[in-house]
Amino acid sequence: MEITTRKRIDHQSTWFSGHFPGDPIYPGIAQLQMVCDLIADELQAPLQLLRLSRVKFKKIVRPGEILDIHATCGNKENLYSFTIMSEGREVCSGMIFLQPSTTTSQSP
Repeated sequence: MEITTRKRIDHQSTWFSGHFPGDPIYPGIAQLQMVCDLIADELQAPLQLLRLSRVKFKKIVRPGEILDIHATCGNKENLYSFTIMSEGREVCSGMIFLQPSTTTSQSP
């Protein structure tokens, strides 16, 4: 299974509040979250990150950039290779292992 999407990084993203005032950078954890969200949306199931492997960040992401996200299911269930590109340049790549989310809502 192959999954792709295109996302524009919103100038108003809360991720920029701490990364970094006057020199905004979209953090790597936010990029990984986009990959997790893409796969969860495609599977229509809540997932949680279990493990990362061979993750490389190669380019800084700035507000307004358009990212192309591509994920492919590997030989093992819930193991995906992914690549994030911007203007033909690799931003981030690696392997991500997800599992069904075990969180449940609890009553107060």
